[in-house]
This record gives sequence, C-alpha cells and structure tokens, in this order.
Amino acid sequence: MATTVSRRIEIIPPGKLSADEQLAQLEWIADLLDSRFVIPGTNVRFGLDGVIGLIPVAGDILSALISLYLISRASELGLSPWVKTRMVWNVALDTVVGAVPILGDMFDVSFKSNRRNIALAKRYLAKHGARTR
Repeated sequence: MATTVSRRIEIIPPGKLSADEQLAQLEWIADLLDSRFVIPGTNVRFGLDGVIGLIPVAGDILSALISLYLISRASELGLSPWVKTRMVWNVALDTVVGAVPILGDMFDVSFKSNRRNIALAKRYLAKHGARTR
C-alpha cells in the first residue's frame, strides 16, 4: 500500500518576511538558476539559467528577466545604487555573452551572475544592514 505525503506550500509576500528570510529566498532562487545540478562524474555545477539559455534569444531574455527580478527584490533591502549597478552589469554581461551560441552556454555555466549578485548583496548588507521599505 503506497503512502502519499503532501506538502503545503505557503507563499508569503516579501513584505512579511525578515530581511534574512528574504535574502534566503533570493539565495535559493539564485542557486536554482546557477548551480543546483551537477554534471555526473565532474564537479561542474549548472542551473536552469544554462538550460534556459539553450533556447536561442528567448531563453537569454527570460533568464535576464528572472535575474532582474532578483535584483529588484534584493534592492528592497536597501542596497546602494553602486551595488545595484554592479548587479545589473553582471546580468547584462551574462545576457550578452550568453547569447553567443555554444560559447555563451559555456559562459553561463561558469559565470553564475545570480550567485555573484547575491554575494554582492550579502556583503553589502553584512556591512551596512538591511533597510526595508
């Protein structure tokens, strides 16, 4: 007799979470996009960003939009304009280079712009603290 386990998933609006909880959510999304999976027999990690990027043009645009969403959510924690500019630069570089066939896909796997952006946000917030709206 098979037993089923159901999980209740509750979506909590960002405004009702602490800064640490919001950052943890964003880190989870960045991990999913950049390094959730491993190529068997190697230490090479990749995420949905690399897979989505295999779809010409539309994949790179979709990936960039998701990355910009992460930046938008992180900026609600009170990041400086300089940090946000660096984050947008990372996404722009990932999008432009990622659009190049084959080479861009290899770049997507190695550059990991979302993980870089979360690291930038965490460093800034560790030094300056979160200032939520």
